[in-house]
Amino acid sequence: MDTPRESVHKRAAYHGRVPKLLELARNPLAAIADRWTPSPATVRRATLSALVMSVVIVVTGGAVRLTGSGLGCPTAPRCVGDSWVPTSAMGVHGAIEFTNRMLTYVLCAAVGWAIIAVRSQKPYRRSLTRLGWAQFWMVVANAVLGAFTVLTGLNPYTVCVHFLLAFILITIAVLMWRRTTEGDAPPSPLVGKPVQQLGWLLTLATGLLVAVGTVVTGAGPHAGDSNDVHRIPVDWKSVAQLHADLAWVVVALTVALWFVLRAVDAPVGPRDRTRDLFLVLMSQGVIGYVQYFTDLPEAVVGLHMFGACIVWIAMLRVMLAMRERPLAAPAVVPGPAQSGSAVSIGV
Repeated sequence: MDTPRESVHKRAAYHGRVPKLLELARNPLAAIADRWTPSPATVRRATLSALVMSVVIVVTGGAVRLTGSGLGCPTAPRCVGDSWVPTSAMGVHGAIEFTNRMLTYVLCAAVGWAIIAVRSQKPYRRSLTRLGWAQFWMVVANAVLGAFTVLTGLNPYTVCVHFLLAFILITIAVLMWRRTTEGDAPPSPLVGKPVQQLGWLLTLATGLLVAVGTVVTGAGPHAGDSNDVHRIPVDWKSVAQLHADLAWVVVALTVALWFVLRAVDAPVGPRDRTRDLFLVLMSQGVIGYVQYFTDLPEAVVGLHMFGACIVWIAMLRVMLAMRERPLAAPAVVPGPAQSGSAVSIGV
């Protein structure tokens, strides 16, 4: 039998644990941050994993459409009837669509890791945490839209919006990844205003290129299901020609930007990122023409979708390279062995 003193100690230990459990339940991210400080490399890897998964989910979503598996699970959020998983009678299309749905949870895990990592780093940076939560809610919004797309029988307009929301997610992921290497001071431009305006024109043209590409998808032969699916009522070859014309506009703007950056003796960062964008555009152009003149084979179309993600990321890196946000210089704390004159200078 416990003595009165032992009982008091046990009650004190028990009541000491209860507030900690309540704190963990109320704010688990803060509780984790109190006990773990990730290295800058860990934070950067976490944000990069979220970016990689945001691209992977685009590619796997494209695979669903290209294999005619868009209605492999004919309902949402369940797969079929009262079942959350595909049945053996649904065949390979059900397995492909279900796998793509499961990858959404992998994406959520990657975004969750990024949120935990940036929330736990020291010092705490609210701007990074907000970018992480913006990714999370964008994933949720696109998942809801994906379910609506299935319920509407792969309506091509919702498919287009579904794809564009995925690119917004990629944009936020790139921003978060980049911001892990920057400070929180207001951005300082590295180039003049006319060069910045040319960069924004490039951004607008690239956005139009991607948007018209979704219309080509909505009007083209890859409807996403083996049955008859409504398509956007336009001549997809004419839209594909417009898409190609816009691609050459983006290439021309990229070349012009590179020459302007050279002429104004801009830092090496913006010039290198612009060169990278040009190389990516050339590769993507080759893939685009190959798919057009070979009657849109599924594998090449899928590669072109992956290339679209890389083009968008390369363009964002060009824009982000045109400004800087230096990391704050570490504070110098005088040690006891330093001279009085050194201390007075520090003050």
